[in-house]
Amino acid sequence: MSSAPPPPSSPPARPVPKLDAENRAFWTGGAEGKLNITQCGDCGQFTHPPRILCRHCQSENVAPAAVAGTGVIDTMTVNHQPWAPGLEVPFVIARVALDGVPGVYLTTNVVNSPVDEVSFGDKVRVTFEQQGDIYYPLFEKAN
Repeated sequence: MSSAPPPPSSPPARPVPKLDAENRAFWTGGAEGKLNITQCGDCGQFTHPPRILCRHCQSENVAPAAVAGTGVIDTMTVNHQPWAPGLEVPFVIARVALDGVPGVYLTTNVVNSPVDEVSFGDKVRVTFEQQGDIYYPLFEKAN
């Protein structure tokens, strides 16, 4: 009697954000390969997380804008705690300073590199992990 091979493993599900008018472009932009950050149409400054008002001038004239999706690891840590069943450890949690988006940092994971090869100051680029309608912006080292 033979048994079927186990299904391929997949990463555990990430917490799913509640989509709304403010954040939808950020969480779904990956479908088009875009990292969308809210930008003010009056003062030109960027705001993240997405908000209905510009955090710089309080204007309501804000909209998502696609940014380069590249940046530099500003700070990071290597997590060794399996916080969820099936979560592979260790993994990198990093704060990425986005290129061309002064003052905006994303807290994210750095993927596709061994954790001991990820360092402060590494140049990174966005990649997306899809879960349903959500496209999580993760980063990988840029060559």
